[in-house]
Amino acid sequence: MRRRSLILAAVPAGLVTLAACGDDKSDSSKASEEASPSASETSAAPPPKIVDGPLPAITAGTKFGEKPTVAKGSGDPSDQLAVKTVIAGSGQTVAEKDFLWANYLGQIWDTGKVFDNSYDRKTPLFIQLSQGSIIDGWRYALAGKKVGSRVQFSVPPTWGYGKEGQSQAGIKGTDTLVFVVDLEGTFNSKSSAKGTDVPQDDATLPKVGTNTDGKAPSLKIPDSDAPTKLVAEYVIEGDGEEVAADSTVVVQYQGFVWDTKKKFDSSYDRSAPTSFSLQQVVKGWAQGLTGKKVGSRVVIVIPPSLGYGDNPPSGSGIEKDSTMVFTVDILAAS
Repeated sequence: MRRRSLILAAVPAGLVTLAACGDDKSDSSKASEEASPSASETSAAPPPKIVDGPLPAITAGTKFGEKPTVAKGSGDPSDQLAVKTVIAGSGQTVAEKDFLWANYLGQIWDTGKVFDNSYDRKTPLFIQLSQGSIIDGWRYALAGKKVGSRVQFSVPPTWGYGKEGQSQAGIKGTDTLVFVVDLEGTFNSKSSAKGTDVPQDDATLPKVGTNTDGKAPSLKIPDSDAPTKLVAEYVIEGDGEEVAADSTVVVQYQGFVWDTKKKFDSSYDRSAPTSFSLQQVVKGWAQGLTGKKVGSRVVIVIPPSLGYGDNPPSGSGIEKDSTMVFTVDILAAS
């Protein structure tokens, strides 16, 4: 469980897990509770054998990023983990305990019934590839694959939802599941901005470090009065796509109060990037990141009118009418 991010607009400080992990889910995931590949409990099963098949054909939506159509399974599925790299990517290799950014479709072998897919939500799933966070079939099938790959695999109950199944999704304890997963990105505690350093010449604004080793960048807030309007400036300018006003983003970030210079929130302290929709955060965050490029580090100064105003989260350390300062590394967006 993780402490809920304080950048969310309408929720108090509390506990949260990543999209589709356990009981609490970020609002940005929009993943259906009953159908996500999250683990219902920690599996004690030994590792499966990885076999080539059988696997049903992908009959439509065959390109990476397209919603696939998958035929119903024919005959008996393997009692092990059948895995096929349908499209081989050339990006970063996925490792155990990484945080995946992936589109997927899942269906039942015997019936061909699709029980969930992220393509219709137009937002990839963001989830940690770790035991207890996701069904073991995903862990064994995807570790070692490269970003940009499409991977198809079948998961028998032993490495899926077990003998209990997942009744809300219509999955019985005897069902083998078929997944198609497009690996859009993979991130860990060392993930960082990548781009060109931008001069920081304005002495009235905070100065931010430009390290890209995954450690929290330094932040020096001037002793002068805080700006009264929103400030959002590049520290490092990436070359990725521009963030839209309704994007869901993956970020590393830290937040400080201007007047006290005290830190009140940080993904670096949790050793994990995080994901959320810009429609779910304080206005200053949404406005500050809109139009910025993926791969960038941005410093955002948020006046009270675009932050928490006179109603900051209880126990956050943020006083009423505080100006907040954030450094944000934009790792991905959809």
